[in-house]
Amino acid sequence: QVQLVESGGGLVQPGGSLRLSCAASGSIFSGNAMGWYRQAPGKERELVAAVTSDGSANYADSVKGRFTISRDNAKNTVYLQMNNLKPEDTAVYYCHHKQRRYYYSKWNDYWGQGTQVTVSS
Repeated sequence: QVQLVESGGGLVQPGGSLRLSCAASGSIFSGNAMGWYRQAPGKERELVAAVTSDGSANYADSVKGRFTISRDNAKNTVYLQMNNLKPEDTAVYYCHHKQRRYYYSKWNDYWGQGTQVTVSS
């Protein structure tokens, strides 16, 4: 079992910055990926950014050049640095962790409780 604890959400003005953190604990396997999803009212949850244990990252087109995902494997923590925030970034942001013990094992998925990010003037 893996537990995810998120922090860093809040209220920020357009053009401002926030840094989200997500710490994973429990039975962590080396083969894993962590990322951030977001969900606005009335919309489906969407991938924002993700990074694998070997450092490969990908981003949604809407956040490329503004957001940066990183991870500290020693701390089992993933970060999302969000710069030049826009009102359309307003959503609940969810940390996600998936892992498998062996390359041939099935993936196990875990979700954080979500943290609110509001971008408003």
